[in-house]
Amino acid sequence: MAGKAGKVFFSVTMSLDGFMAPEPVSPEDAFSPEKQDDPGVRRWNAKWSELQAWAFPQRWFRENLKLGEGGEEGIDNDIARATYERTGASVMGRRMFDLGEPAWPEEAPFHTPVFVVTHTGRDPWERPGGTTFHFVGDGIDSALLRAREAAGDRDVRIAGGAETIQQYLDGGLIDEFSITLAPVLFGTGIRLFDHVDPDRLTLDQTRTAPSSRVTHLTYTVGKR
Repeated sequence: MAGKAGKVFFSVTMSLDGFMAPEPVSPEDAFSPEKQDDPGVRRWNAKWSELQAWAFPQRWFRENLKLGEGGEEGIDNDIARATYERTGASVMGRRMFDLGEPAWPEEAPFHTPVFVVTHTGRDPWERPGGTTFHFVGDGIDSALLRAREAAGDRDVRIAGGAETIQQYLDGGLIDEFSITLAPVLFGTGIRLFDHVDPDRLTLDQTRTAPSSRVTHLTYTVGKR
């Protein structure tokens, strides 16, 4: 599938019991100062922070988000940086964009074109630092085609959320994926592999990279 073009991949953090996000809350509630004492919002923020705790201390993560200099270096930092460096364009669903829009800094952390799969039109939104969000209203195939053109010989990352990743997996459009397995349990939330037909895909594990915080797993994807 890849040919001379780059690969199509996703890379996410997942809880030990298979969830990539807590139970959903609305973007307005998640970042509204008035809603921060709401039990559902508090739980969402706590669980999300727990899931992503491995990334916050990493030097590359801190520098990319302008959180300050310094930080940890090692396998976790190397993998976070390599994921960014291989990505020439990203694709995400509208819900992920709506959650991220109020949370990302003015210089959004992608620094590449981002294609948002949506049912509602919107003009491109250009941010400082090289990120431009393009809103694609005619489906995942169109978004991927545009992302491939923008990425050139670099890879296209399906950034999320879960439903968007599942659509690309079920459509046989993913070449490779990486899961950062975090030692946390959610119990409930958004499962990574819901709604994916297991009879259509085969997986080969190509890398296992444990650190003191998490385990990074990489798989190539084939069709049955």
